[in-house]
Amino acid sequence: MKLPSHIYLDERNIPYEQKSFPPETEKGAANVARVLGFSERQAVKTLIFQVDTGERVLVMLGGDQNAVSGNLKRAIGSRDIRMAEPDVIQQTTGYVIGSIPAFGWQPAGFRSFLEASLVKEPILGTGAGQWGEEIMITPENLIRASNALVVNLTEREKTDKQ
Repeated sequence: MKLPSHIYLDERNIPYEQKSFPPETEKGAANVARVLGFSERQAVKTLIFQVDTGERVLVMLGGDQNAVSGNLKRAIGSRDIRMAEPDVIQQTTGYVIGSIPAFGWQPAGFRSFLEASLVKEPILGTGAGQWGEEIMITPENLIRASNALVVNLTEREKTDKQ
């Protein structure tokens, strides 16, 4: 089965591997990772945030990671950001929460951010756009496909006082 995310990668000659898992698998990066046999860190969460300017951005984190608010605000360049509502996410991406691909749907100028520690992983899994389908891709090829900026989103910034 070829989904739009597969076609997007094929057209750009970006290597990846298709993986399938039972659609009855409970939602969540940890569950997908467990079923497919890779670490939760390697299961990329694709989160859509809204900025006070109306801009929407994609933030990619490992399944076991959470962004430090200050780091996220610094990367995006706004102090007024929030997770997008499900209807806004579907309107923005064309996908429902649970299997949003990290690429293929962004209009020109759309900003995407990848947590810096994920570049150390040998392979990452991202939703293919349909629950039960996963794309396994190297961090370098994920960056290439999503045009992501690699930023520290999870480690607190060190200050001289620490």
